Amino acid sequence: MTLVIDEGKCARCGVCEPECPHEAISQTENAYIIDANLCSECRERYGTPRCEEVCPNKAIDKPKDSLYKKCLNLFG
Repeated sequence: MTLVIDEGKCARCGVCEPECPHEAISQTENAYIIDANLCSECRERYGTPRCEEVCPNKAIDKPKDSLYKKCLNLFG
């Protein structure tokens, strides 16, 4: 599982980006995003996600309902 950034809460301050040891966070034209293929939630180094800890607006969290789960519900 990876983390997601809530665009409604994100102030686009950029504090999270340099904290990521895997460079999974990047800035797009309108928001910051987390690459699911690179994010490890910092388990191997810190035990807890660094980006989540430093975010002043608490905009980074685990997804409430993954796309995979939604597909399972729709298509079985």
